[in-house]
Amino acid sequence: MAGSTITTAQYKLYPSPRNPHREIYPHEVFVPHPYALVDPPSYDPRGKWSLFAAHRLADGKNGQLVTYELAQDAETFRRRFVPD
Repeated sequence: MAGSTITTAQYKLYPSPRNPHREIYPHEVFVPHPYALVDPPSYDPRGKWSLFAAHRLADGKNGQLVTYELAQDAETFRRRFVPD
């Protein structure tokens, strides 16, 4: 399953094998740094999350997409994430 892709209206996604849940949640954060270390559990989310390598279809930009079940978790990630 880790090798499969998911295509949405905005992204072509490649699920991380570390995902505890393989779902796309409604609160998305695109990180335009494809090689940055993104570790969602280190941001202490209260709800479920998923991480994907992502290709943004609108502009061809590669990066990562973190999706969260809870808006509060997505906002915490946006505030605290600093690319390495």
